[in-house]
Amino acid sequence: MNESAPYRRIVAEIRARIDGGDLRPGERVPSTRQIVREWGVAMATATRVITVLRDEGLVDTRPGAGTVVRERSGGPAPAASRRARREPDLDQERVVRVAVTVADAEGLAALTMRRLATELGVATMSLYRHVVGRDALTLLMVDAVLAEEQFPPERAPNGWRARLEAAARSMWTVFRRHPWAAEAMSMTRPQVMPSLFRYAEWTLGTLREMGLTPNDMMRTHIVFFGYVRSTALSLQAEDQALRDTGLTNDEWMDSQGEHMHRAISTGQYPTMRFVLSQPFDFDLDTLFEFGLSRLLDGVAAALPHPA
Repeated sequence: MNESAPYRRIVAEIRARIDGGDLRPGERVPSTRQIVREWGVAMATATRVITVLRDEGLVDTRPGAGTVVRERSGGPAPAASRRARREPDLDQERVVRVAVTVADAEGLAALTMRRLATELGVATMSLYRHVVGRDALTLLMVDAVLAEEQFPPERAPNGWRARLEAAARSMWTVFRRHPWAAEAMSMTRPQVMPSLFRYAEWTLGTLREMGLTPNDMMRTHIVFFGYVRSTALSLQAEDQALRDTGLTNDEWMDSQGEHMHRAISTGQYPTMRFVLSQPFDFDLDTLFEFGLSRLLDGVAAALPHPA
């Protein structure tokens, strides 16, 4: 093995930080993007660093926390024995569940078949007995997380507006839990997933009862889904930025205050200066509700028989 390979040198440095106590159990290790910036290597190299650290039993992946130093209660089991112990229990449901955990913690880009096999403690080729490939796995993952919300809900609200609000908020809730899911879905190329079909049947059925033509039903449904998905894409970006910088959106905005003040104090942007001088809570949930309300106002205005 080439010990001078860049990924080996980075692994050695991070291992030394862990052994020396600079990185303690439960603390986050550098993310792949931080590794790219700090050591000047390619993303593939950074991903391999995290994989090797995980293979050595030094780190774990935790949803919402990223890759953290593992709690050490004893030496890690060799990869071969882990594989022999776990592989007989492997099934599609477990593959999907662990894949969702990885994507929740580090984003969809970090999920590869090799990485997933490492998490499961099996040979990479073993995964293909349960999923055709990564694209098929991604569809199964999205279908699984959408199934966390019920369509139609147990207590279906009355009125078309309340029904569409319930649909939008349910999908927004899924994206809140799993920010990567919005990225995995397509507005222009519908994917065949039972959970997504149940959502579409709920919204299209509501639009049909409102008296819309089939074309207007489809246009409204697509625009409606597109609004929820496009807004949710900011959740993934914010999730990645938090992992990379350790700063929440509010903390990052505070850090930019001086630069922003200098930029708008030149007198060239009086309207921006006026607006930014007022308190504003840049909260995605608030923005989502604001946009949803305006979108439904537009739907109401276009009804053939106003409700």
